Amino acid sequence: MNLPDGLVDGSWTLLGWLVYAVLAFTAVRRAPWAVLADGARLNAFLAMIVVLSIFWQLRAGVKPGLSLHLLGATLFTLCFGWQLAFIGLSLVVVGVTLNGAAGGETFALNALLMAGVGVAASHSVHQLIDRLFPRHLFIYIFCKGFFASALAVVAVGGAACLVLALAGAYPGEYLTSEYLPYFLLLGFSEAWLSGMLVTLLAVYRPHLLTGFEDAQLLGKK
Repeated sequence: MNLPDGLVDGSWTLLGWLVYAVLAFTAVRRAPWAVLADGARLNAFLAMIVVLSIFWQLRAGVKPGLSLHLLGATLFTLCFGWQLAFIGLSLVVVGVTLNGAAGGETFALNALLMAGVGVAASHSVHQLIDRLFPRHLFIYIFCKGFFASALAVVAVGGAACLVLALAGAYPGEYLTSEYLPYFLLLGFSEAWLSGMLVTLLAVYRPHLLTGFEDAQLLGKK
C-alpha cells in the first residue's frame, strides 16, 4: 500500500488512471449526496477522512511500497454506502499524497488498491451477508463489521501483491512470504477496531449507519 512514484512502470500508472477515472465518475454520479445534507452525517464523513488520513500516516514497512496501515474501508462503507466510501477514501489518498507518504503519479493505483478494492470487498461481503443471513444485531456487528473488515484488508493485501508482482516491482515469492502474511495480522487488528466502532454506533448513533434499521435489528415493535 502507499505506492511511491517510480516503483511500477508508466503503463501500469496509465492503466490505473484510466480505471480510476471510470470508477470515480460512476461513484460521483451515483453517490447519495442527499445523505450529507444532514449536519451529523456530514460531520461524521469529514471526521472519518481526517482520522483515516492520520492513521494512514502511521504505517510500518521496510521497503518502498510495502507498508502496512489500518484501512477503515468497511466502516466507511457501512456508514455511507460504497459510492461515498470510495469518494471519501480517495480524499484520504489525496491527503496522504500531499503529505508525501505516497506518490502523485501513482495516486490512481493507490486509490484503486486501498479505496477501490477495500470498498468493493466490503460491499460484496455485506450483500452476501444480507442474502444468506437473517437481520440480527449480532450478525450485523460480527459479520458486517468484524468479519468484513478482516476480509477487506486481506483483499487489499492480495491485490497489492498481485499488482507489484505483475509489474515486476518485487518477486512474487518474496511478496507471498514476506509481505502478504502480515495482512492476516493487520486484518485482525482492523476487524477488532471496526467491530468495536460499529457496536458503539449501532447502540448510540444508529442513524449514522446506512441500512441499519434498528426496529428490525434490535427487535423493537
